[in-house]
Amino acid sequence: METTCVIAGGGPAGAMLALLLARAGVDVTLLEKHADFLRDFRGDTIHPSTLQILDEIGLGEAFHRLPHRKAHTLSMRTDDGEVPIADLRRLPGKYQYIAFVPQWDFLDLLTREAAAYPNFHLLMNAKVVDLVRHDGAVRGVRYRDERGEEHEIRAVLTVAADGRHSDVRRAAGLAPKRFGAPMDVVWFRLPRAEGDPEQPFLRASAGRLMVAINRETYWQLAYIIPKGGFAALEAKGVGELRREVGRLLPFLGGRTGELHGFDQTGVLSVEVNRLTRWHLPGLLLIGDAAHAMSPVFGVGINLAVADAVAAANVVGPALLRGRVPAAVLARVQRRRKVPTIVVQTAQRVVQDRLIRPALAGPVGRIPALTRVPAVRSLVPRFIGLGVLPEHVRLPLREKRSQQMDRTGPAQDRVQ
Repeated sequence: METTCVIAGGGPAGAMLALLLARAGVDVTLLEKHADFLRDFRGDTIHPSTLQILDEIGLGEAFHRLPHRKAHTLSMRTDDGEVPIADLRRLPGKYQYIAFVPQWDFLDLLTREAAAYPNFHLLMNAKVVDLVRHDGAVRGVRYRDERGEEHEIRAVLTVAADGRHSDVRRAAGLAPKRFGAPMDVVWFRLPRAEGDPEQPFLRASAGRLMVAINRETYWQLAYIIPKGGFAALEAKGVGELRREVGRLLPFLGGRTGELHGFDQTGVLSVEVNRLTRWHLPGLLLIGDAAHAMSPVFGVGINLAVADAVAAANVVGPALLRGRVPAAVLARVQRRRKVPTIVVQTAQRVVQDRLIRPALAGPVGRIPALTRVPAVRSLVPRFIGLGVLPEHVRLPLREKRSQQMDRTGPAQDRVQ
């Protein structure tokens, strides 16, 4: 099989890049190693920067028809009271909130829209096992399907968007620089009830941290534990986790019995890393494959989408000409490297100055920095819009092959 661009990984970066290239008339094949996008406890915070991008490609209204929850403010609740973190209503533009939406719905939206273009191909159950090389350059991938049979796809450009455990990155022999993290995250959910808080918040107490996200009918909770500490928590039994919830969030105390065991949880091993080089001849890495982000600020999806938009803007015209020189791939890294470094640096500061001490003992008094005008303005911009917001500049050239219902299931998937 031959294509112009093959993308490994059907997450936010891969799906967005595939859609943008398909719209521009590039023949693109997207590989997803799972049978569907249904994975629980994945990043699902869509920030104003990404909402603006969806508007630019005509998907703003379709996105807002998905089940979602808007958060206009972010705060921290300590034993001394509530400390505001950011008020997104201070942002310019019409998107002054973070939208919480299940990631699978977001990915279905992008791939369903991409499927309207005849030059887009989606292969599910396709796990990359190796790269195709020719004359010192990457020229595609080998993948294994659900039957265990291997196939080859040759391409002008191969893009790795397959996450922090990237198979493509490993096959290319690239290893990121690791910066470490003091914590892991245990995800689980408990029912909501009338009278519960409306907005998401971080709860901090002596030796304990928990993030609470309102998902309309339930709370999505993130219990932050010391790095590598899940085995110790599990050894204490689920009753200990229930007690921790009761101590930190008393309003949930009567509902912790809904948590029956650790099989109802998911564990995120937090990692912050970054490749020194994001490209090789014929190969580009974006999103978590190039730089794994901490969950601090909840910006992972939005950094990945920004990478995809920048990549489409830069490599799209070259792909239409049928050749992507190394200098073009280097431009993508130059464009996205600084925003990535700035965000990762801010995440590491929060991890080292707030999370690490909080997990070790009493939480000191948190100053209300939002009283400072500059902070009150900059923090919402940093969280909501990012360091370098991207905008879609690759022109729409390919006509949609059909009038697809943007609320219906994706069609024309290549299995």
